[in-house]
Amino acid sequence: MTPDPALLATAIEAVVRAGELQMAKFNTAIRVDMKGAIDLVTEVDLEVERMFRAMVSERFPDHDVLAEEQGLSSTGSRFRWVFDPLDGTTNFAHGVPIFCASLALEIDGDAVIGAVYDPNRRELFTAERGVGAWLNGQPLKTSTNAAVLESMLVTGFPYHVQDSPDEFLRVFGQVLRRARAVRRLGSAAIDMCWVAAGRMEGFWEASLKPWDTRAAALIVEEAGGRVTGMDGGPWDPDAGHIVATNGPIHEELLLILL
Repeated sequence: MTPDPALLATAIEAVVRAGELQMAKFNTAIRVDMKGAIDLVTEVDLEVERMFRAMVSERFPDHDVLAEEQGLSSTGSRFRWVFDPLDGTTNFAHGVPIFCASLALEIDGDAVIGAVYDPNRRELFTAERGVGAWLNGQPLKTSTNAAVLESMLVTGFPYHVQDSPDEFLRVFGQVLRRARAVRRLGSAAIDMCWVAAGRMEGFWEASLKPWDTRAAALIVEEAGGRVTGMDGGPWDPDAGHIVATNGPIHEELLLILL
């Protein structure tokens, strides 16, 4: 089904407003709390999520929201918004300007709208299922590089990496030996949007949540890329593991990751 244009407009407004709130507090004295040994949450994460939940409650009171800090508010609706109020919280807390807000709308479990806003570069990535993907209104297209050796790749490590680093480092080393370059930026949504934009050829990560990936995965697909699980099977946002590439390098990268 074709979503109501008001839904895309709301997604764009929400992530841009989130970016404004993020930048208003960036490099200021903010409260930072611990969710785990190295997993942070700031007052900005919470403020942005409250803003978004209030927006949905006012405009679409029968819609569900799944967001990072307060989890799922469920009414059993066909419509569910999946929101990360601040993807790249650790970067934000340390004054590193690589973070964003990420929002997807699911209808009957299928992501149909995605919006990611990077306020530092003022880059708005959007996608509509079956229509296309855009960066600040210009069509996005993944790169055509066909070999991992010709590719710049990007990845991330989970917050529990310190508990069992060897397996993550093993896979990282395998890719490092085969690729032109590997980067670690600290924001999965930006990582994947840069794949969609042709800046990177591929992204993989083993332990993510739906709010980290739902919007950006749609943006990659609509830009002509490919998204699967790390096992090569259909991607399940709840499974946590993901490979998102330009398409031509996908099978080669999967073989390296296995």
